[in-house]
Amino acid sequence: MDIFIAGFGTVGQGVAEVMKERAAWFERRFDECVRIVGALDSSSFEFSSNGLDPEILIRRKKMTGKVGTIELKDESCHILRQFDYDVLVEVTPMNISTGEPGYSNILTAMESGKDVITSNKGPLALKFSELIRIAKRNGVQLRFEATVGGATPVINLSRELLMGERISSIRGILNGTCNFILHRMREEGLPFAQALKEAQEIGIAERDPTYDIEGVDSACKAAILANAIFDLNKTYKDVKRVGISGITEDAIALAAEEKKVIRLIAEISSKRLEVSPRLVPVGHPLSIGGTLNIIQLSTDLAGEITVVGRGAGKFETASAILSDLVALLKDKSTR
Repeated sequence: MDIFIAGFGTVGQGVAEVMKERAAWFERRFDECVRIVGALDSSSFEFSSNGLDPEILIRRKKMTGKVGTIELKDESCHILRQFDYDVLVEVTPMNISTGEPGYSNILTAMESGKDVITSNKGPLALKFSELIRIAKRNGVQLRFEATVGGATPVINLSRELLMGERISSIRGILNGTCNFILHRMREEGLPFAQALKEAQEIGIAERDPTYDIEGVDSACKAAILANAIFDLNKTYKDVKRVGISGITEDAIALAAEEKKVIRLIAEISSKRLEVSPRLVPVGHPLSIGGTLNIIQLSTDLAGEITVVGRGAGKFETASAILSDLVALLKDKSTR
């Protein structure tokens, strides 16, 4: 199985490392040689039908800032159209305004008959239904476990292992940055600005943290879950959204007096689609601290199912992408 990686930042490099480390396992388990034949970033690309060495790609990226030796003079989707491969792993940065370049990369691959695995929330938060229709029309798979929760498996769990269940609602903490900030405000009595600065200093929050603290990231994930699990036709703009930038020390202290914490909770069902700060009793699963994500699924037969895991990170996201790749390999083996 030949893989083309679009985007070679932290996540793309994590995917390359995991594929190198799992190469022998792929052959033993699936009798399949899984290799990277192409990789591109914002300024360069590299392709070889004989396969590329992940270590060389990673070393070149770290030394030169470029994954390839060939200058990228055209849009990435045009590059993807020129070469032969089986699966596109699309891990370019999210652009919530246009979904680009991820949307065009995904569209190009699927219209060329390629399966796609992505961690890019932008295209799915904007044009989920359209992309699913195009995948079906072209007889390919679009898999996106890594778009929600990082290493917290919720999409494949819900759509595959819990396929026979009726899931009535989902609640959860979908953004580790917000959870860290609120946790630090509660535990150390920090003002919002200081907790945010601490998150930025240790690399949890971006220099521009708007997507996180204003709930945009969580809203994108909520929209994806609404579409994937409840078969709704929503975008992130349909999510009722309130972020955490207005949370004060006084609000945290008042919650503590009532033995509660404030958490940014996403709630998804066929009737409700919302991301907002909520009061959560201390000791409740949703009162979890740190950078963890937690997702609770309410089902008719199994009752409440709770999944906790790391929501972001190089290997955490690569883990979710690996699960989708394994699903493609199992499907190919079955067929």
